[in-house]
Amino acid sequence: MNNLMTYKDFVGSVAYSADDHVFHGKLEFIVDLVSFEGSSVDELEQAFRESVDEYVILCEAVGKKPEKAFAGTFNVRMQPELHRKAALRSLEKGVSLNQLVSEAVTRYVASK
Repeated sequence: MNNLMTYKDFVGSVAYSADDHVFHGKLEFIVDLVSFEGSSVDELEQAFRESVDEYVILCEAVGKKPEKAFAGTFNVRMQPELHRKAALRSLEKGVSLNQLVSEAVTRYVASK
C-alpha cells in the first residue's frame, strides 16, 4: 500500500481515522504544517491539490521558498555489529563510512 500522494512536486502523506471515518494527510518535506482531509478518496485528492495550490500562493505572497531544505546530513542508527561490518567494508574499499552509506542508499533508491 502506498500512502503518498504527489502534485506539483509536493508529497502528501495519507492516513485513515477509523474513529472519524475520515482520510487525512499532511504535506511532507516543507517547513510549515499543511494538512488536508476528506471523507472519500476523491475529496481527499481534491483537498490535497487545493492545499498545495494555497500553500504555494501563500509562500509567494510572503516571499519564501515552500520546500524544506535538506542539509545532506543525517544520523543513522544501526546495530553495533552492522556498524562494525560497514566500517570494515569501507576500510577494505578505501572509502569513508559516509561514502559507503551514500553509495548504498544511492543503489537502494535507484532499485525502486
